[in-house]
Amino acid sequence: MDNPTIQNHLKGIPHLPGIYKYFDEKGQLLYVGKAKDLKKRVAHYFNKNQENYKTAELVKRIRRIDFTIVESEQDALLLENTLIKENKPLFNIDLKDDKTYPYIVIKKESFPRVFLTRRKIMDGSEYLGPFSSVGQVRDLLNLIKELIPLRTCRLNLSEKEILKKKYKVCLEYHLGNCKGPCAGIQTAEDYEQDLEQVRNILRGQLQPVIRYLKGKQKNEIQQLAFEKAALLQKKVDSLENYQARSVIVNPKLGELDVLGIIRYNTMAFLHFLMVRNGSIIRTENVQVECKLDESVEEVLESTIFRIRDKYGSTSPECIVACLPEWSYPGIRFTHPQSGVKKKLLELAEKNAQHALFEFRRKETLLLKQDVPDKPAQTLHALKDALNLPALPSHIECFDNSNFQGSYPVSAMVCFKNGLPFKEDYRHYNIRSVQGINDFASMEEVVYRRYHRLLRESQALPQLIIIDGGKGQLSAAMKSIEALGISNQLTVIGLAKNVEEIFFKGDQDSLKLPYQSEALMFLRRIRDEVHRFGIEFHRQKRSKGSVQSDLENIPGIGKKTIQLLLQTYRSKKGIQEAGEANLAATIGKKKASLVWSYLDKKKGAG
Repeated sequence: MDNPTIQNHLKGIPHLPGIYKYFDEKGQLLYVGKAKDLKKRVAHYFNKNQENYKTAELVKRIRRIDFTIVESEQDALLLENTLIKENKPLFNIDLKDDKTYPYIVIKKESFPRVFLTRRKIMDGSEYLGPFSSVGQVRDLLNLIKELIPLRTCRLNLSEKEILKKKYKVCLEYHLGNCKGPCAGIQTAEDYEQDLEQVRNILRGQLQPVIRYLKGKQKNEIQQLAFEKAALLQKKVDSLENYQARSVIVNPKLGELDVLGIIRYNTMAFLHFLMVRNGSIIRTENVQVECKLDESVEEVLESTIFRIRDKYGSTSPECIVACLPEWSYPGIRFTHPQSGVKKKLLELAEKNAQHALFEFRRKETLLLKQDVPDKPAQTLHALKDALNLPALPSHIECFDNSNFQGSYPVSAMVCFKNGLPFKEDYRHYNIRSVQGINDFASMEEVVYRRYHRLLRESQALPQLIIIDGGKGQLSAAMKSIEALGISNQLTVIGLAKNVEEIFFKGDQDSLKLPYQSEALMFLRRIRDEVHRFGIEFHRQKRSKGSVQSDLENIPGIGKKTIQLLLQTYRSKKGIQEAGEANLAATIGKKKASLVWSYLDKKKGAG
């Protein structure tokens, strides 16, 4: 896109999670979207010709881009949903509704069940949420199951049916996941006490639950039931480690405004969050020019009412970084020191800080318009140093990794226009090579990479870097020549120790000046592929060592091991799950085998 205003917007967008908003020349909101990486996602709209008619039409209309930074991808998801429902942007045609997000319901029935649902039915049940993902809800329900035993069956547990002694306890009772209300073992009063602790957890009020569990633990100790007391201590530990839900959607918030402020010279940057019914429904940046060197408090006092009036806010509470000197009827000012409101204020200040950063970037840009583009300068230096036929605007680099002859993997990183292009980074598991053979592994992954690019009619890089000496380079060239592309690009080998550069067929290496711009850039690429490859190798090695360890358990097969790793991710996750949860996943008999083995290993360690 050749619009300089949009290009200038793009330069100031950070690589952070958040939501972005597109406006037309009249200031009408066209589109709201979410992103794990704001810069990458927004740039995607403008870096290629859009084949979709509606997308192309959207891009053509965009004249201004706003964004709001949040703490996580889940927060971006929820904030996007709220803003779309509130503002109904023109191009958000597939509007999301709350029913697309999961809730936790406390069912209105005798001995209420607690479970996940996507449907809100007006039957008097309690609904808590929405949550940003099913995984988040399942994690929360697993925590509740671990801490508070509640029934999961669908039996009609009316007082009449229980008195008939119609039901018998099931496996969940014997596993400790239920206290047996169906058989009259647990009273309705005791069940309601447990249910109240569940409500506390779902509302983020963890201290009452911790006090409740510690009270029960004290009783068990007095009864000399130390094993039960130890189990309750584990529950307390789990609860203390639990992270509270997002502040983006939180029923405790109610209705309030949040105003973050950052001062810089004669300017002040404010970020306004409007919260209604526990959800952020509006985010706005406000820039103020201070005429008389006003303090932060004076700026806040003079702008709060204008901002609230501009956006039609009548909320009774306003969260601010510092309390105004004057009191105002109908508004309660709060400067929180901790908790959810403190996090909201920090979020507003983070966005105000980024608005300042963007202002200073533009300010610097105006002062340094004649400074050449640094990445372009580096690419020209590399082209000259290696005597390349074309500017290497697209570079790819390969590296192999193994650990004491085990778990061979390869990695490839991609740089475009002198900068990392992480969308095209690739990890490779070695398929065709038995044992450790770095040369054959390099030959395989280079062939796979460029065979795919040719098959999908994608652009080839101008420069390929092989991390290694002549042997690695020769192996890579076998694949390049087999694919018939050796005359379309340049391949070099970068030796690990003295940083020599090898070209195909050359007897002598090329040694660039140690502090030269070209060699420093090659080092940066080499270090990045090392980092990326080692990260993947560490993951694979960890998973492989756990799998091989579990294979030593008699009676436990590969399918069971695979299911355990898919469910609990790691050996630590399996150990923390407890035997009862393992039984629910792989059956009681196998769980007993796994648990006994891990317990012995733990004792031996």
